[in-house]
Amino acid sequence: MQVTPSIFKAYDIRGVVPSTLNEAVAEGLGKAFGTVALAEGQTTVAVGRDGRLSGPALSAALIRGLVAAGVQVIDIGMATTPMLYFAANTACQSGIQVTGSHNPKDYNGFKMVLAGRAIYGDEIQALRQMMETETWQLQAGGGVSQLDVLSDYTQRIVGDIRLARPMKIVVDSGNGIAGASAPGIFRALGCEVIELFSEVDGEFPNHHPDPSKPENLQDLMQALKTTGAELGLAFDGDGDRLGIVTKDGNNIYPDRQMQLFAEDVLQRVPGGTILFDVKCSQRLAPAIEAAGGKALMYKTGHSLIKAKMKEVEAAGGQAPLGGEMSGHIFFKERWYGFDDGTYAGCRLLEIVSKQPDANAVLNALPSSFSTPELNVACAEGEPHTVTKALQAKAGSTFSAPAKVSDIDGLRVDWPDGFGLIRASNTTPVLVLRFEGQTEAALHRIESAMLALLRSVKPDAQIGAAAH
Repeated sequence: MQVTPSIFKAYDIRGVVPSTLNEAVAEGLGKAFGTVALAEGQTTVAVGRDGRLSGPALSAALIRGLVAAGVQVIDIGMATTPMLYFAANTACQSGIQVTGSHNPKDYNGFKMVLAGRAIYGDEIQALRQMMETETWQLQAGGGVSQLDVLSDYTQRIVGDIRLARPMKIVVDSGNGIAGASAPGIFRALGCEVIELFSEVDGEFPNHHPDPSKPENLQDLMQALKTTGAELGLAFDGDGDRLGIVTKDGNNIYPDRQMQLFAEDVLQRVPGGTILFDVKCSQRLAPAIEAAGGKALMYKTGHSLIKAKMKEVEAAGGQAPLGGEMSGHIFFKERWYGFDDGTYAGCRLLEIVSKQPDANAVLNALPSSFSTPELNVACAEGEPHTVTKALQAKAGSTFSAPAKVSDIDGLRVDWPDGFGLIRASNTTPVLVLRFEGQTEAALHRIESAMLALLRSVKPDAQIGAAAH
């Protein structure tokens, strides 16, 4: 069958409906994934979908393909991506979520778990090749059953989390799928919940469900001013990422949230390894080490962080927590190790509820001066070429005390800040981030990194990240 190669991304499949992603692609994926799953002894696959308008048709086609391959499908219906991950940890070991995540409304896609691992990279390309050549294997034995996981999922969270006192919060689901479950879970924990845009609507009529963008938090900030609520929580379109806003309108970015989570988790898992991606603040590693943990910086990408956490544990270590600047937080301690915005929000409330003033706890977390995520648009394939050239020049450009890391693009750390230039794995752009402990340090680091970038790519135009 003919497929558009560019929809097969690093960590998932994503395209525009119906031009690059349609029911034929979904059914072909079902046949290919089902073939691969059965080859690994996986006879059952869970399927869920977010609230996008194209979800029902694509999900039905995906299920047809899986059944044709001989797989028993557990259809969990409309659910967050973490609820699909929950099903793939409790009812079976494999699953596919039909989701466009935080992309514009005409997008959709698939996030996949096979035998307990999030698949990415070469495994996704292998599915593409099987679809193109139609070398899947179809057999009898397939079927579909329905399962509503919300009550089990809610009970699992409510049985785990204890708030020290009731809290009044605002929850903005941005008309994404988290609106159907998150407010109820927070209420079950004893919170008073003021809801914004909980109605699941794939048109996203109010604002886009992407809490990493400050403009999408304006309604939440306004509600905090008028309702007397203590904190604001915002979810992305498929519920695997969380945004947190204080009463005074401060956005507590995920790398600051991670300082709080690490300190808490390390009380129970002393000496554990805490993973974070190259976009995170320079303040995070010292905070982890001060709390008695091992800080491990790794590549950006939710599938990559999850795989690295498993690797640490397989080698005899403990990896109780991981997190990314984008808002994916992975709790292995007391949870399953997958990214879940609702669960992360509950853990945050559990920690701050122990203090009389949650805002004081959050605002006291160390912070720096930083740029938002910046992007440089490139030709297809160009970002990786540019980062290789930057890595080659970095050694001769920067001298001590600068420390150069090339685990994911180029990150250069100075005693008073860092600069990052890396290739996005999802779109043809360079991703830039700069941080300084003072404004002067921030400007110095940004200038030094941009001078290096322009020596390799003179036409680089710096813009705000579009994702």
